[in-house]
Amino acid sequence: MTEQTPVQEENPTPPPGWEADIVAADGGTVHLRPICPEDAEGLNGLMERSSDQTRYYRFFGPMKRLSDRDLHRFTHVDHVDRVAFVVLLGEQIVAVGRYDRYPGTDDAEVAFLVEDAHQGRGLGSVLLEHLAAAGRERGITRFVAEVLAQNSKMVRVFRDAGYKAERSYEDGVVHLTFPIEQTEDALAVAYEREQRSESRSIARLLTPSSVAVVGASNDAGKVGNAVLRHLLDYGFAGPVYPVNPGARHVRGVPAYADIESIPDDVDLAVLAVPADEVAGVVEACRRKRVRGLVVISGGFGESGPEGRAAERELVASARASGMRVVGPNCLGIVNTDPEVRLNASLAPMVPGRGRVGFFAQSGALGVALLERARSRGIGLSTFVSAGNRADVSGNDLLQYWATDPGTEVVLLHLESFGNPRKFARLARTVGRTKPVVAVKSGRHVGVTPGLAGTSVAVPEQSVAALFASAGVIRVETVAQLFDVGTLLAHQPLPAGDRVAIVGNSTAIGVLVADAVLEEGLELSHEAPVDIGVQGSPEEFRAALQAAVDDDGVDAVVAVFLPPLMAGSHEYGPALREVSTSSGKPIVASFLSTEGIPPELAVCDEDGMPLRGSVPSYSTPERAVIALAKACEYASWRRRPVGEVPELPDVDEAAAQRIVHGALAEAPGGRELTDDELIGLLGAYGVPLLGTRTVADADAAVAAADAVGYPVVLKSTAPWLRHRSDLGGVRLDLPDADAVRAAFAAIPSGDPVIVQEMAAPGVAAVVEIVDDPSFGALVSFGLGGVATDLLGDRAYRTLPLTDLDAAELVRSPRAFPLLNGYRGSEPVDLAALEDLVLRVARLADDLPEVLRLTLEPVIVGPPNPWHGGRSLVVAGGTGLVGPPTARVDPGPRRMRSPV
Repeated sequence: MTEQTPVQEENPTPPPGWEADIVAADGGTVHLRPICPEDAEGLNGLMERSSDQTRYYRFFGPMKRLSDRDLHRFTHVDHVDRVAFVVLLGEQIVAVGRYDRYPGTDDAEVAFLVEDAHQGRGLGSVLLEHLAAAGRERGITRFVAEVLAQNSKMVRVFRDAGYKAERSYEDGVVHLTFPIEQTEDALAVAYEREQRSESRSIARLLTPSSVAVVGASNDAGKVGNAVLRHLLDYGFAGPVYPVNPGARHVRGVPAYADIESIPDDVDLAVLAVPADEVAGVVEACRRKRVRGLVVISGGFGESGPEGRAAERELVASARASGMRVVGPNCLGIVNTDPEVRLNASLAPMVPGRGRVGFFAQSGALGVALLERARSRGIGLSTFVSAGNRADVSGNDLLQYWATDPGTEVVLLHLESFGNPRKFARLARTVGRTKPVVAVKSGRHVGVTPGLAGTSVAVPEQSVAALFASAGVIRVETVAQLFDVGTLLAHQPLPAGDRVAIVGNSTAIGVLVADAVLEEGLELSHEAPVDIGVQGSPEEFRAALQAAVDDDGVDAVVAVFLPPLMAGSHEYGPALREVSTSSGKPIVASFLSTEGIPPELAVCDEDGMPLRGSVPSYSTPERAVIALAKACEYASWRRRPVGEVPELPDVDEAAAQRIVHGALAEAPGGRELTDDELIGLLGAYGVPLLGTRTVADADAAVAAADAVGYPVVLKSTAPWLRHRSDLGGVRLDLPDADAVRAAFAAIPSGDPVIVQEMAAPGVAAVVEIVDDPSFGALVSFGLGGVATDLLGDRAYRTLPLTDLDAAELVRSPRAFPLLNGYRGSEPVDLAALEDLVLRVARLADDLPEVLRLTLEPVIVGPPNPWHGGRSLVVAGGTGLVGPPTARVDPGPRRMRSPV
């Protein structure tokens, strides 16, 4: 194929952010970066290892080797009109892709070469994603590809990319032309490929055919001894290889001096050696072609700056060799599948087989968490303790559990988020079919950087908004994590929030009723059903069955006091029998019991509780809290997904010119001027009051004449904005004399804003709040000192759907003031929803807008007033700067090592 651009004699530095670690379609990892002149030898090696057919498909001829001129042209690019990426495994180039702009156009020709041994790993699709992202950044709008008709694999790469391609056929060549705009279809395709790849990468870790324990020891006090013992005792289905240069056998198993001495393949290596030896072991694993690592060893990110640097090097070396890393400083991993039986962890006892996937960030807490799950009768499908979370994170596990048929419930113990926006996207997707329950530590106290993977604690309001928008069941304690997990693992979801109470004590029944109402649930009957202290098991069963059969009941709480009757163990089977045939959740409080007692369990052949088992809680209140969490989640799941509206009147290009112009003047960021802010908001269709900025009294009168009386004067001094109590705001000025007097009375001498007077209404505040460690949130609340003092603000994460917007404006506690409180006329809620959607779209389109405050937003009744507008924005401020963490990575790439 011919090159379209003359040879470039210089090779500028590529833009930052174009280099990335990638998960291939088979779950292995590779590294992608822009090509450089030093890649000439690597390209020759790629050509030599490629088959005649592969070279023919790429160059349309029997090219054996690149000429010096071709080699120079391919490796010397300008990263603007000519862009090329190489994919590396270790030091070896295994694929290359490039585009070349047609001179004077926004079209570019695109082509790939993938080594035969690495075809089928999705590398062509990865290259296309990154080339398209680079092309969009450089003003390319369409790609053109010419592919030999018999090269069906490459035709499929373009066909399956999610772009709408036009195809023509001539002389055995398929000519493809397609726009590279990142449409919803293209994004969905990329996310689907990402999910498959990341899921397979975790599956490779959790389903190894063989395991080596590097650092295995005969000393019972050593970590390597414990890991090997647990692997053997749990009955791992494949061979286990101890690695210890000083022992011939470890725990009776033949040992090897190093991992490369093992004669057979090794899928998973568990490292339990001192931190300073880990790098050498990782290099040996690379040569051995190990597929994954679990690094139990500590002394990395949790130990300080030097440890964090070593941790980054560890992950970079492993990824470059195709390996994923769990840890370091972790407890290990568990897979209870009878075909695998993997306990590569420090936990001596693990729960039985079940349907719960469990992720714990803390290694130190891991053993206790597993023991708690086991005592509560929660069976696990898989468990991962990520430790420092240098590579594998909770997001990776969500990708795996999303399609794992053996996992129905997900439990997460989190200390931080690697990529909060990706977490929200994944949790929202998983939560539509599988409950995700999370407890996050550090709600009030920050977490150590080495342990959490971030030096900035995520604000509590950010976490709450993230979980709410993603449908994550948030709990406050580890005890609640298992309370809710036990319920979801063994009982169906409720269809509503109407609760019946059945028991043998009126006093306890009343306590339960109070708890039901306290948690926002409804009582299906005015009083609990009380069979009395002398009630028989048959009466208990009949009362339970009547509650379950009642169409006005969505869930049942069963409570009684065993000490009040002899033979109370007979009542458990009655409860269990009703539960197994019920489509409604039943929770119990057999006071003094916790988990699933034998009399409440429906067990499999291994004695693990199955669906229909009834969880019992030590107090009725805990039972009701768990039920309330399940009801809240079920309500979220029934809720329609909603849509992100198109907003066709938005002029994104005009807004970008304003923002980029401001950043060109101040690359580090600055406040927007009033004129810039008016232009930015106007580009997004935000309804603004007529506004002028003036410097003297005569100009103020002229501006007032232009916008129309009555008018408002506002100081631009930061300490006087919105401060009518300090004289910075003068309202309802009817004529020129009043304007002159008001101008003279405003202190500070700064420029003054002249603005048309809004009709009466309710004042609200809409904001974009950006947190460097978390991302962007849209905030909404009512104006006024009281709501500021009480922090009465609601938050949602991006992107916002129409349903998210409706929920956001109804979430503040002061919402009744918008909805006809004490006989006032309700305001135009639809106009408020439209405003927050426009602000959210602005935040999504322009990550350079780090803060935006619209205050006051004046909203009145739906009936048009003041020029036909029920809502106007009367003031605001904006800050622009380099984008922070809210920017989604775009093309598929792995999280950077911590």
